[in-house]
Amino acid sequence: MNWFAAGAILAALAVITGAFGAHGMESRVGPDLLDTFETGARYHMYHALALLAVGWQTARRPGRWTSAAGWLFVVGIVVFSGSLYALVMTGERWLGAITPIGGVCFIAGWIALAVGALHR
Repeated sequence: MNWFAAGAILAALAVITGAFGAHGMESRVGPDLLDTFETGARYHMYHALALLAVGWQTARRPGRWTSAAGWLFVVGIVVFSGSLYALVMTGERWLGAITPIGGVCFIAGWIALAVGALHR
């Protein structure tokens, strides 16, 4: 997997999504839901940038821990941010129940990235 490309593409999508939230959603949803959408976009960007770190680490010292970190960040973006986007756009509150699964993926991704950096 080319983690630099994945990170760059997901970062571009985070900018697009954030702009949509700021300019396209503000008249359609209340402030609480808009905050929820912005949280999704913010964590989307943080972890798209984390994929750039995965790409850098992979170039220096490739390994399965670093690769696992990349996949965990991708799954985290889809589940965490995706569930928040879907919750805001559909109003389906049950989607909030799966959001923490994405958060756990983010945490595990950071741990895997650290282990990959320390593993020799």
